Amino acid sequence: MRSTQVDQRRAAQADQFAGSYKAVAQVVRELGLLRRARWFYGLLFGGLCLALAGTVAGFVLLGDSWWQLLIAATLGVICTQFAFLAHEASHRQIFSGGPANDRAGRLLGTLLVGISYSWWMGKHTRHHANPNRVGKDPDIEIDTISFLAEDAATRRGLLAALTRRQGYAFFPLLMLEGINLHVSSIRFLAGRRRITGRWVELGLIAAHLALIATPAFVFLSPGIAGAFCGVQLAVFGVYMGASFAPNHKGMPIVGADEKLDFFTKQVRTSRNIRGRFWASALMGGLNYQVEHHLFPSMPRPHLAKARSIVRDYCRSRGIPYTETSLPRSYAIVIAYLNEVGLAARDPFECPMLALRR
Repeated sequence: MRSTQVDQRRAAQADQFAGSYKAVAQVVRELGLLRRARWFYGLLFGGLCLALAGTVAGFVLLGDSWWQLLIAATLGVICTQFAFLAHEASHRQIFSGGPANDRAGRLLGTLLVGISYSWWMGKHTRHHANPNRVGKDPDIEIDTISFLAEDAATRRGLLAALTRRQGYAFFPLLMLEGINLHVSSIRFLAGRRRITGRWVELGLIAAHLALIATPAFVFLSPGIAGAFCGVQLAVFGVYMGASFAPNHKGMPIVGADEKLDFFTKQVRTSRNIRGRFWASALMGGLNYQVEHHLFPSMPRPHLAKARSIVRDYCRSRGIPYTETSLPRSYAIVIAYLNEVGLAARDPFECPMLALRR
C-alpha cells in the first residue's frame, strides 16, 4: 500500500515538473526569446577580430622581448572567447540553419581555437542529454581528476596521492587543459571511427598550431618562443576550465538508473553565476547555465530575460534553483573535489597519521 502511494506521489511530481517546462517554454516562445540575434554575434565577432588584429600588431611592435608573454596571455583569452562563439554555433544559437552554424562552428572552433568540432559536438551533446548522470555524462568520466567517489577509490600510488588533494590541484592542472584539448581532438580524428570532415579538421588544427608557433619561433628567440606558446596554452586552458567548471561540478549526481523528467534533470544539476553583463561577457553566457540547458538554442542576449522567468517560476513552485557568485562557485568545486578525493585514501592507513600530515 505504502509503495503504491510513493509511486503515485512520484508520478504526480513528474507530471508537475513536465508541466513546468511546458509552461516556461510557452512564455519564452511568446516573448520571442528563441529568435536569432545576428546583430549581437556580428558585433561580437567583429570586436574579437579587432582584438586579434591588435594582438598581432602588438606582437610585431614588441619584437624579441619577454613582454611578448603578455601578448601570449591576451591571445589565450581571445582564443577562449572564440571558443565560446563556437560553442554557441554548435547549439544553433547564431544562425537559423544547421549547416550555417556547423560551418561557423568548425571555422571558429577548429581553425581559430584548435579543437575538433566533431569531437566537441559528440562529447557536448552527450553531456547536455544527461548532465551529471553516472555512465552517461562524459564530463564526469574519470581522467586525471576523479569526479565520482567510486572512481577515486580505484586510484593507486601517485595518482591516489594527487586525488586526495585534487580540489587544490584542480586549477593548477587546468594550465595543461589547453594541451589536453588539442591532443584529445587529434586522437579522436586519428581514430578508426567514421568521421565527416576528418581531413578538413586535421588540416584546420594544423593551420591553427602553425599560425601560433611559426611566427613565435621565426621572429623570437627559442626560449621566448617556447614560453610564448606555453603561456598561450596555459591561459587558454585555465580560462576554459574556469568558465565551464562552475556549471555542474558540485551539483547533485544523477544515478545511472534514476528516472528524471527533462525540467528536473536540467535545473537540478545546473548552477548559475551571478553578475549579469560582466559575468556573461567573461563566461560567454555560461553563467546562465540553467537556462542554457533548458533552451540550448537560445541566443546569449536573451538568457538574462529567460533567467528571470525560470527563477521566478521555480521559486513559486518550490523547485530548487541554484545561483551563486563566481568565487563561491570555485570554493564549492574545490570542496567537492576534495571530498570525492577522500575515497582514494588507503583503507589500511592510520587515521591519526593521516591527520598529522
